[in-house]
Amino acid sequence: MDGILFCKALILGVVEGLTEFLPVSSTGHLIVAGSLLNFTNAQAKTFDVVIQFGAILAIVWEYRRKIGAVVAGIPTQPQARRFTLNVIIATVPAIVLGLLLEKHIKAVLFAPVPVSVALIVGGIVILWAEARNRERNIAPRVTSVDNLSYSDALKVGLAQCFALIPGTSRSGSTIIGGMLFGLERKVATEFSFFLAIPIIFGATLYELARDWKTLSVDSLGLFLVGLVAAFISAFICIRWLLRYVATHDFTAFAWYRIGFGLLILIVGYSGGLSWAE
Repeated sequence: MDGILFCKALILGVVEGLTEFLPVSSTGHLIVAGSLLNFTNAQAKTFDVVIQFGAILAIVWEYRRKIGAVVAGIPTQPQARRFTLNVIIATVPAIVLGLLLEKHIKAVLFAPVPVSVALIVGGIVILWAEARNRERNIAPRVTSVDNLSYSDALKVGLAQCFALIPGTSRSGSTIIGGMLFGLERKVATEFSFFLAIPIIFGATLYELARDWKTLSVDSLGLFLVGLVAAFISAFICIRWLLRYVATHDFTAFAWYRIGFGLLILIVGYSGGLSWAE
């Protein structure tokens, strides 16, 4: 692997890790970064999928004790079984809709205008949700991720379905949705992290099984660099975000989304962005 390709893999891995768990849409950022780096071929699309696994490993490592305790407690602890069932309940809606609508989404919504609109609308929704919270000033109903009811999990799972629209952001949908349904900001953020494990891991395996022909021994180094970069940057981002939500709202991310959405729209239609599926 030459130095230029190494740098491209490193940059894209960092972009994935930094944007996967923030409410800003990792898809949009990878599109722009890949276009600017002239890395948009079939192998690049598989690469984008593989490096998501690095981000998921960061979540698993950060919450390894919680995950281990839940897995060990499933046979004997009702709380562990409820937590597991909540994750399953919240995951199923997006999986079902994703399998049913995948082709239509890629054919219709994977283009500059829909992605830009999703980014901008998502930013406006965040601004509205934060303003609503400030005006009502109501204490959150759910203050621990272990206290979610099955209906809470289902509501967050339905909110996650909006992330099937490119540019919406899975993290943004689940975190803001959770807050609107009465979850404390940190609880909504942590539950969003846990939901990322089955959703992104499953999507990664699905895409790799479909596009395995683009994998080769020669590309192993490229994929490994991107995966490690995504893991490290995602781990740093997770730690930072948990500290950030303790004292800040998501208003800054909302304005960033709006600006980024306008940028994609302008650059995409000025011919400066190579838009690929």
